[in-house]
Amino acid sequence: MIDSIINFVNVYLVDFAVKLIAAAVTLLVGLKVVKFLVGKIAKGRAVAKLDSSVGSLIVSSLKLVLNALIIIIAVEILGVPSATIVAAIGSCGLAIGLALQGGLSNIAGGVMILVFKPFHIGDYITTPAGEGTVEDIGLFYTRLVTVDRRLVNIPNSVLSSSAVTNLSEKPVRGIDIEVAVAYSTDIDAAKKVLLKCAEDCPLVLNDPAPRAFVSAHKDSSIIVTLRVSVEGANYWPAKFELLETTVEKTREAGIEIPFPQVDVHMKQ
Repeated sequence: MIDSIINFVNVYLVDFAVKLIAAAVTLLVGLKVVKFLVGKIAKGRAVAKLDSSVGSLIVSSLKLVLNALIIIIAVEILGVPSATIVAAIGSCGLAIGLALQGGLSNIAGGVMILVFKPFHIGDYITTPAGEGTVEDIGLFYTRLVTVDRRLVNIPNSVLSSSAVTNLSEKPVRGIDIEVAVAYSTDIDAAKKVLLKCAEDCPLVLNDPAPRAFVSAHKDSSIIVTLRVSVEGANYWPAKFELLETTVEKTREAGIEIPFPQVDVHMKQ
């Protein structure tokens, strides 16, 4: 009995203990090496030249793959066949994929955004789910900061499958200020007042030159539009200033801004 126990300990337990120690050392050292290498790559020139979001995605993916490889090597040292490991990983991947279909679509959308770059961090975009300045592009969600400082998290699957307008792509943006005037108004005089508002605004660009024109006929008014161009960073300050000055200047010029009205005819 004692000889059998000693033989079992020598053949099985000692061998397993050696494999366990070797696997533990491989795992600890391997993870440390992966962390060191990934840190070096993240600070390298090649990653620095890439977009910050793309660089972050590449570094995170590389770290995940290398860590998984180290774990597989450690498990193989314990004596588990590689075919069993691959089968287990495939089964787990299938189960996770079925459970996280929405999450995987978000990941696919995030990869498409990072690869095709319809917008970048810092751009102002409008989407069916909201609008604002892009603060972060993650694998699952893109975060927008609205004008009133609200944080909006939009799933990447929504952004990759819907129309997204990037208002920061071009350095110059246009502003249309619509002013409703009465039908009795002198249109030339109204256009001169609006062009004077554009001339007095230092944020308005001279090229292309500001324009004023009749854009619509409404039931109770004529719509005269002032169209100007500004630098993208000056869009909101210029728009707010023009909205205010057009009201002041039209009042000073005696231009009537009519209220909606209806003529009622009564038959005796």
